[in-house]
Amino acid sequence: SETVGSDPRVGMRGVDCGMSKPIAVVTGASRGIGRAIALRLGGEFEIAALARSQAELDELRLEIEGHGGRCRTLVADVADPGAVDRVLSGIDAQVLVNNAGIGAIKPFMELTRDEWRQMVDVNFNAMFDVTRAVLPPMIARRSGHVVVIGSISGRSAFVGGSCYAATKAAVNAFSESLMLELRDSGIKVSVVNPGSVATGFGSGWSAKSWALSAEAVADAVAQVIATPPNVLIHRMEIRTLTVPKK
Repeated sequence: SETVGSDPRVGMRGVDCGMSKPIAVVTGASRGIGRAIALRLGGEFEIAALARSQAELDELRLEIEGHGGRCRTLVADVADPGAVDRVLSGIDAQVLVNNAGIGAIKPFMELTRDEWRQMVDVNFNAMFDVTRAVLPPMIARRSGHVVVIGSISGRSAFVGGSCYAATKAAVNAFSESLMLELRDSGIKVSVVNPGSVATGFGSGWSAKSWALSAEAVADAVAQVIATPPNVLIHRMEIRTLTVPKK
C-alpha cells in the first residue's frame, strides 16, 4: 500500500504493477459515511482513500487489508485545489465517491463568514476539483461512475440549515447537470441523499439513536454502483423507516 502526499508520482498508473481490481476514489474516507463506503467497496475495488488525517487513513487501510483488500491513502484537504490535483494525479479510477462534507448547524445570524465559506468550499466547491481530476480517464475509456453523497436537506430546508441545506441543493443540481452531460460518454452519475445518519458529523447536530447507520448508506452506494451497464440509478433517497414521535 502507498501513502500519497508529498510525492505526486506515487499511485500513478503503471507504478503499482500488481493492481488487478478497479480503483474507487472515496473522499472524506477517514470517518463516518466515507469510511463505511470505503470498507463496503473494499471487496470489489482497490480503495484510494482521501482525507486530511494520515493516522485515521492508516487505520482504515489496515482494516481493509485485514479483509484481503487493497487501499492507498491520499492525504489532502479537498478544499485545497493544489493538494487535490497533486494526490489524484495519474489515478485511473472506475468509481469516484464525492463524500467529503462538513456542517455548522446554527441560526443564520450566528453563522460566521468563515463557517459559511468552509461549508461551501468543502461541500460544493471541492467537487469541481476532485471530479475534474478523476474524470479524464473515464471519458477516455467511456466508462466510469461518479457518486455524490447529498442529503434530503437539499430539498427539505430546516432551521439552522441556511448554508448546509443550500450546499446540498447545489449538490443535487450539479449531479443532475453532470449526469445529462456525461451519459452519452458512457459515464454514470448518481446522487445518494440520506436522511439523518448516526455519525459524529458536524456541529449543532443532536445525536439520534434511531437514525440510519453509516453502513446503511454505504450499502445504498454499493447498490447504485452494482447496476448493469445500461442501467442508471441517478437519484436515491434513503431514510430510516420509523422516527420516534415527539
